[in-house]
Amino acid sequence: MRRTITLLLTALVLTGCASTQKLTQKSEQNLAGGDHWRAWQLATRALDRAPANPRAREAATAAAASIGQDWERRVRALAATDSLSAAAQVLEYVEFRSNAARYVTAPVGLGWPDDEHALRQAAARIHYQRGVEASASRRPKRAHGHFAECERYVASYRDAATLADRAMEKALTRVAVVPFRGPRELCGDVTAQWRTDAEQALSGHARYTRVLPGAAIDAAMPVAQLGRVTRDEAIRIGRKAGAQRVIWGTLGDVTSRTRLELFHDVVCRQVREKGADGEVATRWVDVPIEVVARLRDVSVPVGYEVIRTRDGATLATQQVERSTSARVVWTSYQPAADLDAYALVSETVRHTDPDRVKRVETRWKAVCGAATLRDVLGSRAESKGRGRYDRSALARFAAGAAFVFLDELPPADDLALAALSHCTPLDQDLLRLDAIDDVDLGTGSAGLDDH
Repeated sequence: MRRTITLLLTALVLTGCASTQKLTQKSEQNLAGGDHWRAWQLATRALDRAPANPRAREAATAAAASIGQDWERRVRALAATDSLSAAAQVLEYVEFRSNAARYVTAPVGLGWPDDEHALRQAAARIHYQRGVEASASRRPKRAHGHFAECERYVASYRDAATLADRAMEKALTRVAVVPFRGPRELCGDVTAQWRTDAEQALSGHARYTRVLPGAAIDAAMPVAQLGRVTRDEAIRIGRKAGAQRVIWGTLGDVTSRTRLELFHDVVCRQVREKGADGEVATRWVDVPIEVVARLRDVSVPVGYEVIRTRDGATLATQQVERSTSARVVWTSYQPAADLDAYALVSETVRHTDPDRVKRVETRWKAVCGAATLRDVLGSRAESKGRGRYDRSALARFAAGAAFVFLDELPPADDLALAALSHCTPLDQDLLRLDAIDDVDLGTGSAGLDDH
């Protein structure tokens, strides 16, 4: 046994060495053919397998040197016409050398450190000057971006870090989501959902926009105003909460249409029985079943504005119709334990009466949509009680569930809330406005009708 294990380990080592040599040889061939990036990839793969292999290390060093020579040539050529783009290439080159350090020290050309230093200093100087100019023209977001760029090119460049912090303080845009005007039973919940949705959409994507928590808005607004907030009052509430922008809008009347569908027919269940001779026989038995589907289509018009609280200018506005549909399915039939034994039609009927198969499947789809017979029977088997609607199920409707196994539909207002749970156009507007300074937004367009 010891001898066998020794032979296996030896074979593995020899296989690894052969693989490393092959990768190194291919790297050398690619470098000779002018493809230094492929040569680098192959050489580093060889070093991953055998970190101490001298030939693989030489191949990696040669490939890194070739990449560096080409990079330095391109940067110097670009610097003659566009020093900022050349400096950006310098940072990419620095990143390459930093990542390469786990394998080899990437060599640089004669005089390159001085050239690199000069380009980084020049880029920092340009961004610093642009940051000063942006600050003077009341563009703190743009100023912050330029001062932050200074730090990328040269750490601790003059007082860029301090100026970046000051610009950031001025650039921060606090947004208040104020309860809309409309049905009182909807306004509070819609506002809370839109606030949460906006926070999630901006998180990690918006640099300067912050959504104020609901407590700050509640403290600035009397409870009695819920559902009756006008545009002017929304601006006042936003100012009181310390917001530079406010999101306000109107909810229209909820439109609802309900219908009933019934599947009243027989389905089939496969039964296996052992005969007197001990053989197992399979037969299909008809099972009467009644499945009731209740469907409700709900729509509600909604309009919103993003308003600047300083002067009441509309920065973005949308008028949209939000809608959703709900399908609840219910059956009183209690299935047997083996759900896989059920089928809409038996295999015999499927082969002998295709017209009946088509009629049954069409009717089933009209009632149950995408839900299969197994889906419905499985839900029946897991269900307890009469399947009364509870608002905790609303998330499934908001997520667009194909069907929910319940005996009753959610109220129209709850479905309207599900339809209004997200507002992608608002998220897009907030992200678009995030990097734009107020001075560049103008006075905005006309807002919603406030009468």
